Amino acid sequence: MWADGIHTKIRLEEDRQCILVLMGATKDGKKELIAMTDGHRESALSWKELLLDVKRRGLVIDPKLAVGDGALGFWDAIAEIYPATKAQRCWVHKTANVLDKLPKNKQPAAKEMIHQIWMADTRDNATKAFDAFMETYQAKYPKATECLATDREELLAFYDFPAEHWKHLRTTNPIESTFATIRLRHRRTKGNGSRRACLAMMFKLAQSAERRWRTLDGAKLLPDVIQGISFKDGIRSDQAAA
Repeated sequence: MWADGIHTKIRLEEDRQCILVLMGATKDGKKELIAMTDGHRESALSWKELLLDVKRRGLVIDPKLAVGDGALGFWDAIAEIYPATKAQRCWVHKTANVLDKLPKNKQPAAKEMIHQIWMADTRDNATKAFDAFMETYQAKYPKATECLATDREELLAFYDFPAEHWKHLRTTNPIESTFATIRLRHRRTKGNGSRRACLAMMFKLAQSAERRWRTLDGAKLLPDVIQGISFKDGIRSDQAAA
């Protein structure tokens, strides 16, 4: 499950200022739009309302993994509604947040070090790269290292899933591409109209984009994930042991 909010200059009735979107993948690897609604600045209550609605409509089994940025509202809500769901923080959002806390002349080297973390072939190597970043920047730029360290476990959750899925799980890019289309149309319309009209426009645009979504890589491994078969560094544990 991927989750994110569209932060545009949308002002809806009752001051509900962002659009909350959930995308999921079926056992066949097909990406689907699960839900969309407006919310109060991605608050926990707004996300909880959305997740409860999704649960009432049939998603009663906890998703295996949720991918999103650091918006606390979503994580607080999903921990309550789907407590068995593992969390994966988006590396694109996290990288931007960390770099924002560094001087501009330090950012290229820091970005490369962050890249080495999430591109590592094993959790062990990712941990070493993580520690190297902390050692390099902690003394002079503690806010940057604190920002990265806060979600350490959640940033590396993807290592417990098939390697073929990693590129889909490390970021919210699968949902961001849809947002780009919605943001463009929102700018062109130069006005939202009523809350209902705005939501209808957003929903139809997302539905249209859905037709172009491609199947996830490694779709044949999804049944293993659903059955709870464990993976270590992207490889089935029983195969790794052999």
